[in-house]
Amino acid sequence: MFPTFARGVHPPQLKTTAEMPVRRLGFAPELHIPLGQHIGAPAQCVVKVGQRLERGSLIAEGRSFVSASIHAPVTGTVRKIGWLATPQGQRIQGIVLASEPGAGQEHVPFRAPPDLNDPGQWVDAVARSGLVGLGGAAFPTHVKLKVPDGRNVDTVMINGAECEPYLTADHRAMLEWPDDIVSGSLLMKKVLGAERVVIGVEANKMDAVKALERASNNCVDIRVVQVKYPQGAEKMLIRALLRREVPAGGLPMDVGVVVANVQTAAMIARLVPKGLGLVERIVTVAGDAVEKPGNYLVPIGTPVGFLLQSAGVVPDCQRVILGGPMMGVSVADLQLPITKGTSGVLAFKTAQDHESGPCIRCGYCVQACPMSLNPAAIMRSARGGDLDGCVQYRLRDCFECGSCAFVCPSKIPLVQYFRQAKLDLRKQPVAV
Repeated sequence: MFPTFARGVHPPQLKTTAEMPVRRLGFAPELHIPLGQHIGAPAQCVVKVGQRLERGSLIAEGRSFVSASIHAPVTGTVRKIGWLATPQGQRIQGIVLASEPGAGQEHVPFRAPPDLNDPGQWVDAVARSGLVGLGGAAFPTHVKLKVPDGRNVDTVMINGAECEPYLTADHRAMLEWPDDIVSGSLLMKKVLGAERVVIGVEANKMDAVKALERASNNCVDIRVVQVKYPQGAEKMLIRALLRREVPAGGLPMDVGVVVANVQTAAMIARLVPKGLGLVERIVTVAGDAVEKPGNYLVPIGTPVGFLLQSAGVVPDCQRVILGGPMMGVSVADLQLPITKGTSGVLAFKTAQDHESGPCIRCGYCVQACPMSLNPAAIMRSARGGDLDGCVQYRLRDCFECGSCAFVCPSKIPLVQYFRQAKLDLRKQPVAV
């Protein structure tokens, strides 16, 4: 029996696109590029309206420690600098880039390649490349590579679980870029001074396991975990493979681990040694409203509607989700862009059933929660505006996996309550 974590759920996998090789998407006429596609401070624009840019050139610089630079995904001209909508419902500063007719795939370096024997220079190059976690969280990668004084990292863990239904972008990355994944993970190991690399892959991807084993030449430890949701959550993967418990409110580094997604590891090897910036990522396009489902290599900033049109979305599409069905966000505006953290675009012929009933105190949500929370109690506190109660029931430990909502017989949108409560907590004045 393969290792796993306690509790969790088993949604249908629906991963038929895993068998389809990655296809490169063409350039949309316009790319909409938000300056805040990541956790942390937005990048600062360094271009002007009317300026012509080469693909790969720097367009916004991450000037805070927790931030990420942004590079031109296509050769073209800056058409507009202003407010752009984001999938999270925010409006932030961004750049509209008009694609040059006949623009090619040439990717120009924005800086000289780093000296890979100089850890400081190498981490700086990762920061300047704009790399973030490509599993969805979009946390700036260079921040994970700077170990604070007094901390020690012994394990680099590469996350290839990809446990959400429909999503297969990471699966295809492991099949098509295994050498890059191994090389990127070993570069991380070197700069962190870690003892080992562990790659965790769910048991429904044994072809990816074999591809990584061939590429690794016994330099990394490739381990198989049970197929269960949310196995891909970093705390769950650490618990399953290392039997270490990340403390409440803590980070993997607190238990000697740095975690990176397989696409992130691959991009480290593909971009950083060449002085290139992140301008594209693999995105799964699937759902019953898509005629040509598959995995696409998509330029950052591509409008969702352009991607769906290229994948053959049907006219009677009723619902679009960015991300997976468990943790993704439903959107109505198809001009919203693909960002660095967009792992999938799902399109369906039927709208979501929003009818919910009262909580019947069945306890299914408690049994499913991988963080051992009481989702029903948090929901009741949130619905009643009792933010202190939410904190008491450990709302901040919830990472919004949606396992509770998946098993709820009353179809209560639990995660929506949790997200709103977290937003309300952030708005509270800080006690002095």
